[in-house]
Amino acid sequence: MPTYDYQCTQCKLQFEAHHAISTPSPDCPICGAATAKVILTAPAMHGHMARGRDLAMRSLQPKPGQEKHVHGPGCGCGQRQHS
Repeated sequence: MPTYDYQCTQCKLQFEAHHAISTPSPDCPICGAATAKVILTAPAMHGHMARGRDLAMRSLQPKPGQEKHVHGPGCGCGQRQHS
């Protein structure tokens, strides 16, 4: 079965799902909200090479407490300010 990458429309969690092409998009496993397919430029890898892809996907996950972070003047948190 193909592997698809999804991103939650609410909490922004990114995750993979294995299912048939005709299966509808799954709900977010964390908050239950709707998800959207994410198109990645890196191909799926298997075996030892998959470890780097897994680490890269985990690095994109929101850190605890940062989901609702507001950037004030002189924030210094290192995150980009959203317009």
